[in-house]
Amino acid sequence: MSGFQEIYKEKIYSGVLGKIIGVYLGIPVEGWDYEDIKETYGEIYSYIQEKTGETLIVADDDISGTFGFFKTVEDLNYDFSLTSKDIGNTWLNYIFENRTVLWWGGIGNSVEHTAYDNLKKGIPAPESGSIKRNGPVMANQIGAQIFMDAYAMMCAGDPEKAVWYAGQCARVSHDGLAVNAAEFLAALEAMAFEETRLDSLFDHCIRYAVYPDLQKLIDDVRNITAKEENWRSVRDWIISIMVITGIQVPARLFQITEWFLLPSFAEEMTSSALL
Repeated sequence: MSGFQEIYKEKIYSGVLGKIIGVYLGIPVEGWDYEDIKETYGEIYSYIQEKTGETLIVADDDISGTFGFFKTVEDLNYDFSLTSKDIGNTWLNYIFENRTVLWWGGIGNSVEHTAYDNLKKGIPAPESGSIKRNGPVMANQIGAQIFMDAYAMMCAGDPEKAVWYAGQCARVSHDGLAVNAAEFLAALEAMAFEETRLDSLFDHCIRYAVYPDLQKLIDDVRNITAKEENWRSVRDWIISIMVITGIQVPARLFQITEWFLLPSFAEEMTSSALL
């Protein structure tokens, strides 16, 4: 990290802070249906854990995993040739089973719990998170799109490297479209350190979305947000596509809707590399 640009440090701090804020805003209603959130709170602009009676800080991989899995870099003395197998070993080295970091929701139910159990049984990454081992429904869940952020921010201004490291991080517990969605988002995140124009970001990074379904979905979201000003209407459209096609939409693509429809938010996101 010698010679790392000071401006990058500032943006990384902004990205970490934004991630923590976003996770803690969402934790009290995690698992709620969209309609229930809308009916109960409308728009959520502040922390609501006291209203829901939920504990704000809990064991989960959204934050703990993001930075815990990143320990691999330090443990390997900054050998940046690390692989998913190395990151899988980090899971085993630092996670206290049934207590920390992950949602311990049961094998076959929690993706990360299932991957951890595979690792513990001696099944290394990437097989620990593979479709072959866990099936397509488990392997294509959202987790990898959330906990790869530290690796993406490590690659400030270098989307190619961000794609590689995010992919390695993701493959410990995920596979297929889920990994590719994580890679695409990591490319956006890394490039946002230097490129502040949303359209330019997406024009450049769409090349990293190699799954045709993902490419089409990104293009469709961009096209509809160019015509529609209400993010809820766009969300309804995305849900209708899921129902018609059966495609599981990467959840952070809902966030892309916000970027295009809320200019002030988009400006903040790109100026601070906050994704």
